[in-house]
Amino acid sequence: MAITQERKNEIIAEYRVHETDTGSPEVQVAVLTAEINALNAHLATHKKDFHSQRGLLKMVGKRRHLLKYLRENDVARYRELITKLGLRR
Repeated sequence: MAITQERKNEIIAEYRVHETDTGSPEVQVAVLTAEINALNAHLATHKKDFHSQRGLLKMVGKRRHLLKYLRENDVARYRELITKLGLRR
């Protein structure tokens, strides 16, 4: 269900703002999106896993708040991130 540490490190390297960045909103949203996609695949086969479904909803809410923060503070970074991740179709 969860993404591996190697995959997480690849995502961090791709979306970081500077060399030692691990906590910027872009990185957090990208990692959450990967985890959400993995959990969606899990829930497609395990439809009655309601505990994981609750975790998914919490992750979606956290991502939504981070995107709202980014949109309010820097619209250019927000737009670049959502196009790169394929969100808000």
